[in-house]
Amino acid sequence: MKIFLTGYMGSGKSVIGEKLAKKLNYKYVDLDDQIEVIQGKSINDIFEDRGELYFRKLESQILDDILEDNSNMIISLGGGTPCYGNNFDRICEQKDTTTVYLKASVQTLTDRLFVEKIHRPVISHLETREALEEFIRKHVFERAYYYMQSDITVNVDEKNPELIVKQIIEKL
Repeated sequence: MKIFLTGYMGSGKSVIGEKLAKKLNYKYVDLDDQIEVIQGKSINDIFEDRGELYFRKLESQILDDILEDNSNMIISLGGGTPCYGNNFDRICEQKDTTTVYLKASVQTLTDRLFVEKIHRPVISHLETREALEEFIRKHVFERAYYYMQSDITVNVDEKNPELIVKQIIEKL
């Protein structure tokens, strides 16, 4: 079985993915980390050097490799992965896959991302908390169509990772 974690950046996909994989004794893959390893550079550098279109094509190719692997695994997708091309459809068409949306409020996302925005190429240019919140609100609205198609939705606001993992396992 493959369990794909979706949600906006800052929703906790990487932290939850690692803990869930450990709890279920599954392999863990962070799609963004895979991209960085294969390219030998950070996501920031890839965006800066080659642009978002190149990044999205690369992301889709690496997703193909993951979909072909028959291992039990937890996969933390990038926040935009399900929203580009036919990525989400390809994930859902696979047998023995489950998608989990880690749903966070705009306030939670703003609080988490404001302190780490320099490491996030999509939001690094936003200088004020208000600009970041407006950007997140718009982006989450645009992406909600994809996120809401997930098999399972777990609200992550004001919950610790252990509780979120427990709730995911209960819903599987």
